[in-house]
Amino acid sequence: MSRDGSHGLNRPLGLAGVFAIATGAMISSGLFVLPGPAFEQVGPAVIVSYGLAGLLALTGLLSTAELATAMPKAGSDYYFITRAMGPAVGTVAGLFDWLAFSLKAAFALVGLGALVALFAPIDLRITGAVLGAGFIALNIVGVKQAARVQMVLVGLLLALTGVYVFRGLPAVRVERFADFAPSGTLSVFATAGFVFVAYGGLLKIASVAEEVRHPGRTIPRGLILSLVVTMALYALMVTVTVGVLPGEDLSGSLTPIADAALAFLGRGGQIALGAAGAMAFLTTANAGILTGSRYLLAMSRDRTLPGAVGRVNARFATPHMAVLATGGMAVVGLLVNLKILVEAASVGLILTNIFANLSVIVLREGRVGNYRPTFRAPLYPWVQVVGIVGFGFVLFEMGLEAFAMTAVLALAGFCLYWFYGRARGRQESALLHLVERITDHKLVTGTLEADLKAVIRQRDQIVLDRFDHLIEGCAVIDTPEPMASDALFAAAADRVAPRVGVDAESLLASLRQREAESSTVIGPHLAVPHVVIEGHHAFDVLLARSRAGFAFPDAEEGIHAVFVLVGTRDERNFHLQALSAIAQVVQQSDFEKRWLAAQTDQQLRDVVLLGQRTRRGR
Repeated sequence: MSRDGSHGLNRPLGLAGVFAIATGAMISSGLFVLPGPAFEQVGPAVIVSYGLAGLLALTGLLSTAELATAMPKAGSDYYFITRAMGPAVGTVAGLFDWLAFSLKAAFALVGLGALVALFAPIDLRITGAVLGAGFIALNIVGVKQAARVQMVLVGLLLALTGVYVFRGLPAVRVERFADFAPSGTLSVFATAGFVFVAYGGLLKIASVAEEVRHPGRTIPRGLILSLVVTMALYALMVTVTVGVLPGEDLSGSLTPIADAALAFLGRGGQIALGAAGAMAFLTTANAGILTGSRYLLAMSRDRTLPGAVGRVNARFATPHMAVLATGGMAVVGLLVNLKILVEAASVGLILTNIFANLSVIVLREGRVGNYRPTFRAPLYPWVQVVGIVGFGFVLFEMGLEAFAMTAVLALAGFCLYWFYGRARGRQESALLHLVERITDHKLVTGTLEADLKAVIRQRDQIVLDRFDHLIEGCAVIDTPEPMASDALFAAAADRVAPRVGVDAESLLASLRQREAESSTVIGPHLAVPHVVIEGHHAFDVLLARSRAGFAFPDAEEGIHAVFVLVGTRDERNFHLQALSAIAQVVQQSDFEKRWLAAQTDQQLRDVVLLGQRTRRGR
């Protein structure tokens, strides 16, 4: 159970599960339905629109991967946007995310219903509602079971689409690409925004990051692999579809892939690709309900929503109330006009990607000490700037309807925060750190650092040992001025002596004698004075920092970091363990940078507490 008494989530997802959820969420309605409506808008240039949308998705992917490895929590992009931009923006983003994924699941159910209608006279809404209920039940039973179903479906899907591409390329007629962009160049960008929903599956992994094994490695690899495979498949599949079907048949079709398969593979091919489309819709609907529910879970944990919404089932370890709400919204989405459904989902996903790019900038520039992603987006900040500008341009080109939906959703999210969440949850944000850094006004209280520290411990599965507990409560000396070692020893003796039950003067004498016998300087900017005192079962550590440097007799340069260890003889074994722990922490390549960048006593402690080292039990 978590520290708040609620049941925690399992971690059953590996690389295959991450790839299957992300890929299955993308290769669905975005491929099996959208080429028809998108072709109607832009003509054969729809291929370029898919490519542009994929390149924009890459900027969001890199930022999302960085943030998800720093904060692998359920509803992760809501979680990290809240910690970066503040709870008001986070609530708006969380609502965008939840609605986007719920409607994307609804979009998949519409596509599935349209496919079923090709072979049986059943209203697509009835088909969608029945299958939606089935996926609600599956996701309540457990994410592991849902992921297993996802992997099987994605494997079959990739095999069938591979056959489509292999058999379809020879049937492509080049003349069908002659009037490439009949509606003009700008329509290509507007259509890129329209089809961006096809890449929404990338963000779904961020929402289940808490259930991923070794998220620091698994999430970036799974996301990048998924995007590369999906972009290549989209390019080949759409090229075959445009090159095989006459424009009048493709334009507006809700079953473009099945129609094209009929043209060059016959009835059997249509059935096979119809089955592939069905599997794609199944994976998207499944992943949409799975991940959309995690946003409600995260918002409930932050008390932006009532606690009952995020209650985790004791038997299945899944957020069953959130699953029910998300699945219910997906079923309701079956009643919405298709174009509005697609645009609403795309707008939500585009804004989430903009927020993700902004969050990376704010967290890095805010210099939050415990922001420690295990994957860092390359080419910072250019990737983020290009992503923000590109997404903004695409959103602008989508027209007034997109802006109207954005405004309505933003207002709804802000009202939710203002009238409910504001009085209940108070999350400190990196934006306050950035403002504090710029204005030099004291604004932060350290709650964000404490929050991120707990996340890192959960991510790295750190079990606190005695040394951790000792550092958590140890005394700290921090001075911007240069200081002689003897003055440091006097200040340290005054702080430590009452904690170990000895006289300050005798402890100071011991520290002086130890330094006189042999220098305790063990590195260019590091010293570890350690002495043995009389008594029983006493041990303490003091941390000291001087940005200008402590002057030790045998040191050529100023010492920035000093660890003072004081213990009785019966603590000799632990004394050695503490020295070993310190050695492991200070040997890390970023230790000195983090040590000098720390702004408070607690941040100095956290540099040691979150350092990678071997722990020896409690």
